[in-house]
Amino acid sequence: MLSWTHIIVVAALVVLLFGRGKVSDLMGDVAKGIKSFKKGLAEDDTPPPARPTDAKIIEGTVTEGSASEAKDKVANG
Repeated sequence: MLSWTHIIVVAALVVLLFGRGKVSDLMGDVAKGIKSFKKGLAEDDTPPPARPTDAKIIEGTVTEGSASEAKDKVANG
């Protein structure tokens, strides 16, 4: 279990290894990343654009027969 003394020792080691300036820069980069992440989540909440409701009319001819007959012809060669 971590106590406050362990946290102080770890913080002191981090400052000694990286220096105050490097830790400050690192925390600034983390803050920018969090802000960017939150902004990305906020942009995803927008609803998708509405689809057009105009129906397209497709003109064509109807041929005799059914789909199963066409499949039989293809399967039997």
